[in-house]
Amino acid sequence: MKPTAFIIPAYLKALTVMLFIIALVFFLIVGKSLLVPLFMGGFFAILFTPLSNYLEKHKVPRTISCIISLLLMGVIVAGLISFIIGNVVSFTKDFSNVSNRLIVMAGEFDAWLNSTFGIKENLQEKIDSKAILEYLNKNSQSITSFALNAIGSLTGLILIPVFMFFLLLYRDHLTKMMVMIYRDKDPSLVKMRITSLRKLIQNYIVGVGKVMVILAILNITAYSIIGVKHAVFFGLIGAILNIIPYVGPLIGVTLPVIYSFLTMDSILYPILILGVYQIIQMLEGNFLTPKIVGGNVNLNAFITFLGLLIGASIWGIAGMILVIPTLAILREIFDLSEHTKPFALLLGEEKDSKKYIPEDENTE
Repeated sequence: MKPTAFIIPAYLKALTVMLFIIALVFFLIVGKSLLVPLFMGGFFAILFTPLSNYLEKHKVPRTISCIISLLLMGVIVAGLISFIIGNVVSFTKDFSNVSNRLIVMAGEFDAWLNSTFGIKENLQEKIDSKAILEYLNKNSQSITSFALNAIGSLTGLILIPVFMFFLLLYRDHLTKMMVMIYRDKDPSLVKMRITSLRKLIQNYIVGVGKVMVILAILNITAYSIIGVKHAVFFGLIGAILNIIPYVGPLIGVTLPVIYSFLTMDSILYPILILGVYQIIQMLEGNFLTPKIVGGNVNLNAFITFLGLLIGASIWGIAGMILVIPTLAILREIFDLSEHTKPFALLLGEEKDSKKYIPEDENTE
């Protein structure tokens, strides 16, 4: 007589999944100061892996190749941060007449309220020019704090290059670990999937970078033609923020709109900026991203949107930046095993679902 197999009730499976999700979210929140630098260092390591491989093929020791990659990354990031801080601080010089403009606009609004509704708010008298200038000066110098909040803390800023260096140095160890985890699979197949996964993330990052460069050129050209001051800064910031789907482009256009509204003498300038923004976003959404980035991540729109919300609520700005490539990595890892392929199906596009459906379910 054969022993009866023990079947786990469905409610216990559901409870186990819920407890795992709760524990995972708690771990992500508590470990933010360590995990954010680790993930960012990992993505930088993936991006600079081709450079390290190239140097090592030309007889450069791995340690030296990792140091060269690290120094190059540091120069690029330091140059970008210096450019942003320098431009933001210089904005205070352009806001010298903002209080006068706001006073005139408040007077016009008071006159309209009085003539239309008979309401006297006296907004013109309530505007304090000194308070406005103090507020602008204070917030224009807070870009450093904003950047630190994006990566967690000053400790995170130091840990990112440290993690990047060690992940580049020990990248072969990670491959061996994955081979041992999936020891029931062909080792060559696992190595091939890891290589394809690394190339997927590299192609995604490089593709996003190409889109950023094109968007920066389009933004700078458009803002220069319109006559917006600091066109290079606003164009570059708008292109960088495009890495955050849905939310980033909106923030990117809000900055020049507010700036032109406060510093320029016509409402036409903010309207032109919004019009150009719509045209560039249509070009980016319908041509640039599909052609350049393509289907590198293969995540469906719902998972992308949900991931952005969860990433923002847990890790803030860093979460919104890291969540898309992280989900793409998880989708590829889930696809390695038959037991986890349903999760890959959940994350993937509808067009990819056919390979998960048994043939007998496709026939009528």
